[in-house]
Amino acid sequence: MQLGKDIAAVVTGSASGLGAATARALAAKGVRVGVLDLNVAGGEAVAREIGGTFARCDVTSEASVDEALAAVRKAHGQERILVNCAGIAVGKRIARRVKESNAVEAHDVATFAKVIAINLIGTFTTMSKAAAGMLDLAPLQPDGERGVIINTSSVAAEDGQMGQVAYAASKGGVAAMCLPVARDLARDGIRVLAIMPGLFHTPMFDGLPEDARRSLGASVPFPSRLGNASEYAQLAVAMCENIMLNGTAIRLDGAVRLAPR
Repeated sequence: MQLGKDIAAVVTGSASGLGAATARALAAKGVRVGVLDLNVAGGEAVAREIGGTFARCDVTSEASVDEALAAVRKAHGQERILVNCAGIAVGKRIARRVKESNAVEAHDVATFAKVIAINLIGTFTTMSKAAAGMLDLAPLQPDGERGVIINTSSVAAEDGQMGQVAYAASKGGVAAMCLPVARDLARDGIRVLAIMPGLFHTPMFDGLPEDARRSLGASVPFPSRLGNASEYAQLAVAMCENIMLNGTAIRLDGAVRLAPR
């Protein structure tokens, strides 16, 4: 797909981190970007910066997704690009022994369900809504492409660590959706992809001491540092532009393989 002012995009979770970097990168190509996030202040700031449109969106609510998409479509038209970056991470083992009391505690279902609702079901919801809208678009020549959907999985989908059962399950589901959804939409020229980031410097890492961040970066074979959000965005843009990329999840990780803990 040739990116420019005739193309509209929607990026979820784009008030900060990977989503904000992707919104900026697409806008730099001339794309009209809809910024979707629960964080109103951050989302509005990004939208102002890039000349986009912000809409508050809770991806766990179908009504909220519908309202947010309607708002940005009113401003920019139907999106040809959807990038899903909305997500959360929690750390909790499937069961553990509490040191203070020596009691045994199971992973609560509510926390697991919340991670799945945001990371996996939220991704499905926005995908299905965007795909339905893209079906009505005129195909782009010469190949008849109508749109591209890029989801955010994680290397934890393949080498999840201790305490990542909910996160790994959600991100594994995101990766697994790529191929069947790409096959569902292939005859209509809509591509579906996923990026599996490794250790990236996002707001989730901001609470860690500098020494801890350096140690994590040093565990990456090459380059031996945390990834930058701009590098995720660079791959997302390349995926939009390269029509032969379809139905796959790509690790973006500097060859890191996560240790058990």
